[in-house]
Amino acid sequence: MDTRPTILLADDDAEFTALLDEYLCGQGFAVRVAGDGQAALAAAAPEAGVEVIVLDVMMPKLDGFEVLRRLRSDGVHTPVLMLTARGEDIDRILGLEMGADDYLPKPANPRELAARLRAILRRGAGTNTEQAYTIGRLQLDAARRDVRIDDAPVDLTGLEFEVLRVLCQHAGQVVDKDTLSREALGRRLLAHDRSVDMHISNLRSKLGSGAIKTVRSRGYQLVR
Repeated sequence: MDTRPTILLADDDAEFTALLDEYLCGQGFAVRVAGDGQAALAAAAPEAGVEVIVLDVMMPKLDGFEVLRRLRSDGVHTPVLMLTARGEDIDRILGLEMGADDYLPKPANPRELAARLRAILRRGAGTNTEQAYTIGRLQLDAARRDVRIDDAPVDLTGLEFEVLRVLCQHAGQVVDKDTLSREALGRRLLAHDRSVDMHISNLRSKLGSGAIKTVRSRGYQLVR
């Protein structure tokens, strides 16, 4: 039985995917490859057992955004790492707004991609699983990875959940973006990286605009 984590690599660049496939397999991953958006959508079905999807923005038949939109609208919450064109901030922002968990610019460094995948898998394995919080109308249960407002379930991506979990740990306190990046995203905050900001924006739209306060030049605060 193959116990390696299974990664779906969706990209129409055959030479690039062959390089990543070889490297990731050598790093202990099982890799499946899809060369277009329709193939990616089929290969990402929940019963396929894929643990992380690496999804290129530009693909034939269906682009990466449409694949992501369909997955999330169908209730598929498998973590997605988007591969975006270098320098295209709008692609990164749009991907995060649509429910991507992380992104890397192309051409992606295989070593960094492997590190990001491991961070995503560690989060999915559930650290701090005994923690549960009730903060005002909000309830977060880390063991069940369940979030509710007034007992109504709130649908979050993996990284949105992790960002909220860190804010819950420090409820009423200001948490700087570097801490959120390290503890929730599993990496240090890089210059011009807006991932934390976009996850906070998504959380506000799902929890209510008053749930998370911006403290200018300092960070974010979950309001008690």
